[in-house]
Amino acid sequence: IGNQIGQFVARRQAEERVHHLAKYDELTGLPNRTMFHQRLHHSLTQAQRHSRPLAILFIDLDRFKNINDTLGHEAGDQVLRVVAERLRECVRDNDTVGRLGGDEFVVLIDELPEQASATVVARRVLDAVARPIIIEGRQFHLTASIGISAYPEDGVDPVNLLKNADAAMYRAKEQGKNNYLYYSAQMNVHA
Repeated sequence: IGNQIGQFVARRQAEERVHHLAKYDELTGLPNRTMFHQRLHHSLTQAQRHSRPLAILFIDLDRFKNINDTLGHEAGDQVLRVVAERLRECVRDNDTVGRLGGDEFVVLIDELPEQASATVVARRVLDAVARPIIIEGRQFHLTASIGISAYPEDGVDPVNLLKNADAAMYRAKEQGKNNYLYYSAQMNVHA
């Protein structure tokens, strides 16, 4: 009986691990692309029902590839873990920070009190990423580029909100990196 209970517990733990990996990024513990989309869809439903705005911040680390190329992927992974933790500290408990992959992160600011709130979070993110990161006695200095889109002005569905925040992020990179930009329709014309 003890052996069967042990097998049951092991199988149950394996199922829980698979379930966790399906929704969370293994490296950072943040919601992955799938889980982030689910949360965004749910938040949009609530925002539409209660006429509340929300915002998406699409964050890309500037020149992160240099860390992987010069110091290896293990150092890059350590940097990503530190950045993930710092991003969590920049938002409220009801907001969501996710990792889409590589060095791309997203923040969902739920129940946006006012548009300026997204600016406050973007500035916090820039400051948090810019703080030196020390790994194995070496100091790293990173910056980030952030694109911001808001519901309902910039889209009413997850695909368009993310696409527009991504477009704004690329424009922020083009304008010198280490900054944030709000999405505007002119960005699509420029692209």
